[in-house]
Amino acid sequence: MGSFWILCICFALFFSRAESCQNPGDLIKASSPGDIIIGGLFSIHTNVKYSHLPRRPEALVCEGFNTVGLIRMISMIHAIEEINNSTLLNGIKLGYDIYDTCSDVTNAVQATMEFISNSSQSCVEPHCKNTDFVPKVKAVVGCEYSEISIAVARVLNIQLIPQISYASSAEMLSDKRRFPAFLRSIPSDKHQTKAMVKLVDMSGWNWIGTIATDDIYGRSAIESFISQATPIGICVDFKEFIPLVISDTIIHNIIELIRKEERVKVIVAFASPSFMKKLFQAFEGEILDKIWIASDSWSTSSEVSALPNLNNIGKVIGFTSQSENPTSFYEYLKNVKINIEAVKNNIFLKEYRARVSGCSQHTGDFDSCVSNYTLDLCSLVEKKQETQDTKEEFLLRNIRPYPGIVSNTQLAVQAIAQGIHDLCKDGTCHNPKIISPWELLDAVKKVAFTYEGKEVCFDPNGDPNVGYSIVMWKTDNGTTEVQNVVAQYDIDEAPLKPGTRFLLWNGRTGRISRIQFHCTKGQFRKTAGGQHTCCFECVNCTGNHYSDPRDMYQCLPCDHHTEWSLPGGAECSKKELEYFMLSDVFAIALLIAAATGVALVCVIVVIFIRHRKTPVVKASGGAICYVILLCLFCNFVCSVFFVGQPRNMICQVRQVLYGLSFACCVSCILVKSFKILLAFNFNADVQAVLRKLYRPVAIIIGSTGIQVLICTLWLILNGPHEERVPYERTILLQCNEGSYVVFGVMLGYIALLAAVCFVCAFKVRKLPENYNEAKFITFGMLVYFISWVIFVPIYVTSTGKYVQAIELVVILISSYGILICQFFPKCYVILFKKEHNTKDAFLKNVYEYATKTANNIALPNGLPPASKSTAKEEDSAFCKTNPGFLADETSQVRRNDIQHESFQRILDNTFSRKRVASV
Repeated sequence: MGSFWILCICFALFFSRAESCQNPGDLIKASSPGDIIIGGLFSIHTNVKYSHLPRRPEALVCEGFNTVGLIRMISMIHAIEEINNSTLLNGIKLGYDIYDTCSDVTNAVQATMEFISNSSQSCVEPHCKNTDFVPKVKAVVGCEYSEISIAVARVLNIQLIPQISYASSAEMLSDKRRFPAFLRSIPSDKHQTKAMVKLVDMSGWNWIGTIATDDIYGRSAIESFISQATPIGICVDFKEFIPLVISDTIIHNIIELIRKEERVKVIVAFASPSFMKKLFQAFEGEILDKIWIASDSWSTSSEVSALPNLNNIGKVIGFTSQSENPTSFYEYLKNVKINIEAVKNNIFLKEYRARVSGCSQHTGDFDSCVSNYTLDLCSLVEKKQETQDTKEEFLLRNIRPYPGIVSNTQLAVQAIAQGIHDLCKDGTCHNPKIISPWELLDAVKKVAFTYEGKEVCFDPNGDPNVGYSIVMWKTDNGTTEVQNVVAQYDIDEAPLKPGTRFLLWNGRTGRISRIQFHCTKGQFRKTAGGQHTCCFECVNCTGNHYSDPRDMYQCLPCDHHTEWSLPGGAECSKKELEYFMLSDVFAIALLIAAATGVALVCVIVVIFIRHRKTPVVKASGGAICYVILLCLFCNFVCSVFFVGQPRNMICQVRQVLYGLSFACCVSCILVKSFKILLAFNFNADVQAVLRKLYRPVAIIIGSTGIQVLICTLWLILNGPHEERVPYERTILLQCNEGSYVVFGVMLGYIALLAAVCFVCAFKVRKLPENYNEAKFITFGMLVYFISWVIFVPIYVTSTGKYVQAIELVVILISSYGILICQFFPKCYVILFKKEHNTKDAFLKNVYEYATKTANNIALPNGLPPASKSTAKEEDSAFCKTNPGFLADETSQVRRNDIQHESFQRILDNTFSRKRVASV
């Protein structure tokens, strides 16, 4: 309500003073009195003449006479007269006030202000209660252009005066929240563009250009057309918007664009007749051979069709609202003289008569020329007797009353009259002059009447249920005329119904504006750039992308987890699973090596069991050697889990089995190293410490238990699991070790045990040559260290299915290293050197080692060492008095229990000399 009062105050200030109020006589109009006045807004002239920028309010001068506007005006007068002569309104007489908008918004708004003023006042005054205000007119017919209708509608919204347009088709006018009082007698552009798309698609054209005026009508129409055309494969090569002020430069640029895009043979134009006239004139003498699809704004324009040689620019197919036979209007034109009283105040018809009779607007005596002519149109015929035209031929040829132009205007008048009839049919309109516009608006929205044999009504948006007629221009002997309707489009039934004439023409034309090449499967359309959406090149899809249907605008991605495709692929292929398979040659070789290791372990176990009472087997550690063999057996068996398709359980078992078995194996070897060190270390202090530390069962269980704890935490926190790694064409199945930190701790712990073994074995490496187990332990640990040192950088930097094969190779090398170094020498002695596998042979080796050691040691007092014969006799006596020496390696070397003085002295002198040397 606040906005209303502000607007009313503005109107009051604008019209409050007599000297500032625009006199109604200043506006050119045609009028006729009546009980109910209907306003009319027509573009009798095409534009307003601006000789200079105005400095003060002054009357506008119009120029460019518009015959179509005159036709619409006459058709409105004819419709009102027919209604007044009928019994529809029961004696209520309709009058009219018709103004010329000059195709200008300002002029149209100024005329609208006259409509909303009170019939007894010349200016608008604010009113306390807006619903009680009765304006001069009860309804308005107009306007032609959507931009002007929008401005007029906003003013008429103040009093909710019903406005019915005969030509404004912009889609936004259907919004009743912004334009509650607006209706129209032609369909919305939404339906027109839909019909155009169907025509283009039915004709097989998919490459077109568009031209439109740069206003609400043109932009909304083009956007609506493109939004419906693009999904069905119709490409818009260019869309050009024309400014309202047309210059030669603009015309030149559009001409150059049309010439450049010579492959575009179909152009859709939502433009004004004046622009199309200038455009076609610029192509004069040039053969374009285009198909122009004309919107209803210029499809029946006599201004354009009057141009000579239009056949050079091509064929024009136009859309206009459906209309019936305008026979009654033709009769009205033939009898204008009879109705001379009704048009005596029609300055526009007077101007037209003067123009036809030779008065020029550019001459100074135009006004006097017009005033000197009477309204007897038959006199015009008499002045044209030399043309031998009849009165009817003369008028029809010069006014060109096209059916769509006539019926749209008359339909608007008929709807208003029907609304008045429905409002007053119960005898409630005792004084028609006090009918409120908003009451009439409500009645008009609900009307349903028959017009020219067709049921007409308005939908909730104020749009009628009429469709479109498609007309085709025909040029013959340099003269162009609009042919009869060649197709129909009904907005209710939707399909386009072409006539026989159109089908014959379209069949001859063929697909003249169509892209003649396609992008094949495996390619996509890449737009060349700019505003051209149809200029494209075919580009192969990149790898792992595909296009199955042809002419796709983008390639579809394959599922990179499970699928792949080559560049330019038309489909995706399933990725093959890749893993270290049993059929792989390398896998077969490794499994043979593992099986050989298992067989060797079994053979060694059999050999040791059969010769368990021999000195070699007894000296090998007894039950510990069988534990080592069992661990090696597990190492070789776990190799099987490194080959084949990974599973979560397999990934966990293989690492845990290897970690525990190898840790237990190295723990047993550590016990043996301790035992050898204890047996052959002659330092009494070290001997005491080693005796305290030497607990075989505790060492093995404790060392293995730590590894059990590490593996348990590994499995709980983040253990090994199956992993699928997608590559370009394959999916790698492998075991992810989970927490690589714990994995490293597990391997590092085994390396720590191996390092302790190596140190202990290295200290006593100089044992009797026929039975030097410490040396073989040293070699076995060296093989382990070398293999794992090589493994770590290779494992970290490698990828693919052979990564786990690398670990398997290292496991086999480590296992074979221990197996060979620990058991092959013993088996060799057992099988091939049986003479060394006796008690005497062992005594002899120990004696020789002791003698050799004693001979190399000088006594502390400078005395020479005992003679060999003496030492030999002493050692022999010692061995005879200690029969349990061979049963256990520890008992063999308990030098502190030896009572033989000579052997003890040798050992003491040995370490005394070592200490002296070390100092």
